Amino acid sequence: MRATVTIAVVVLLLVPGAGRGRLVAGQQDAAGADDPVAVLVGRLDLERYKAVIRGLTQFGDRRQGTRRNREAVDWIEAQLEAAGCATERHHYTYDPPPRPPGGAAAGRRRAGARPLNPPGPIPTGGRIGRNGSGPGGSSIFGYRRPTGVVRDPLAQPDEALRARNLEEPTNGARSQVYCTRVGAARPDEMYILGAHMDGHGFGEAADDDASGTALVMELARILSAPDVRTAVSIRFALWNDEETGLNGSRAYVADRRELQGVEEPPGSGRYPEPRWLGMIQHDMMLFDHGAPGPDGEVSPRQRREADINIEFQSRSDLADASRELAFRFKAANDAYATDYPAAVGPHMTNTDSTPFMNLTPSISLRENERGMHIGAGWNPHWHQPTDLYRTYDDDDFRLGLNAAQTTLAAIAELAGATIIAPR
Repeated sequence: MRATVTIAVVVLLLVPGAGRGRLVAGQQDAAGADDPVAVLVGRLDLERYKAVIRGLTQFGDRRQGTRRNREAVDWIEAQLEAAGCATERHHYTYDPPPRPPGGAAAGRRRAGARPLNPPGPIPTGGRIGRNGSGPGGSSIFGYRRPTGVVRDPLAQPDEALRARNLEEPTNGARSQVYCTRVGAARPDEMYILGAHMDGHGFGEAADDDASGTALVMELARILSAPDVRTAVSIRFALWNDEETGLNGSRAYVADRRELQGVEEPPGSGRYPEPRWLGMIQHDMMLFDHGAPGPDGEVSPRQRREADINIEFQSRSDLADASRELAFRFKAANDAYATDYPAAVGPHMTNTDSTPFMNLTPSISLRENERGMHIGAGWNPHWHQPTDLYRTYDDDDFRLGLNAAQTTLAAIAELAGATIIAPR
């Protein structure tokens, strides 16, 4: 039986712009008192979400294998502990061979793979044709903008930020932090909510991926509240080493997949690795400004058609179950998000849900489709020195908040969340 929560003050403040007629996060109508999902979604707040992103950006781009990365992991751990979500560390070693001369792109060329953007000068106007080829004009797929990772610290004009990001990575021991809301009825089963906390490009990695990390941390705060119960467990994982090739999440899967559902110690009722029911990744949540124009430029404003892209991988072993999970999240967006709609697509790739996708239903939430949009240059700040907190405005941050509303609503329903009335 669901407990009834009494809310003394009701404020009916509608969100302008989207015209969807829903209440601002943090405020509930009277009917919401009987709906634990609405109550939980109402505990999200735009300014809190922004504050967590800003807290993460104090560590610069948080590049793996550096002191700034380790300090950011410690900070995330402290924030989760303060929210009442007991943390653990997953330890692994990252010791790749040296990069080939000319970088990873040169290695791909020698291996026979075609890079996203072929070598050579960028066509005039800062634009390229379909799939990185052609004379720089448009195709039926529209204009494309070149992408890449900034490796030169001098590209960052802010001297203080440049100094913060100057240390280069070294191989060796790594750690990543997670915490768990233990299920009251079935502690041996869990959903995993993830985001990667590392970045690169000599900026602040505010969008990629402080925006997703802050989302997961805020959901950990809300779902770890003393008056919240869930039937199954929920793990909040902040992956490291994503930018090197999903190495943190790959190490987690390799180390822990065989431990699922094992009671330790036997008879204790404790399950260090509950059986995976689904994995939901959050990677770049803020910037949906549309495609580049003929001049290669992207609009400085969030587009009116902005949406949250929920993706699954149609070629995975669990494509059907992953598609079903994606549409559960879209339905949650339809019911509880305040500003932006959601769209489902089948091309999930290049994010930390990939190592899970053949083992458990897996989806990712993003600002754009990873391959079709981000790979085509729809976000000019991706891996750039301009990925800074101050680059984004409240329309951008609100897109990330709506993704948080979407995931919180969906996972609250899936995990059987309830609100326990005070005695």
